[in-house]
Amino acid sequence: MPDRYLKVVENSDNVATVLRDVEANETVDVAVGDEVRTITINGDIGFGHKVAIEDIPEGETIYKYGVSIGYASTDIETGDRVHVHNVDSNYGRGDLAGDGQAEAIHE
Repeated sequence: MPDRYLKVVENSDNVATVLRDVEANETVDVAVGDEVRTITINGDIGFGHKVAIEDIPEGETIYKYGVSIGYASTDIETGDRVHVHNVDSNYGRGDLAGDGQAEAIHE
């Protein structure tokens, strides 16, 4: 049974949001659509942070809630914490977001 405290919103997401503290070497089951993935956590991850649910090579887009939030600044392994130490964010940067992403509002 998937852990209800690890949330993946869209099937295209490659990270899950952690809604409880998880510890290094803990094994969790994450629901991704109709699929359940078993992931071993590589290091302690606190509430509200992200964990990679698949390997993300350096330079690849990171998707959360079906939206690009940045690019891997280094190779990220399944089970790694995904945060500012391994992500070049494009959140809020309309110049880096792809088509269909957030845009600046002009009044």
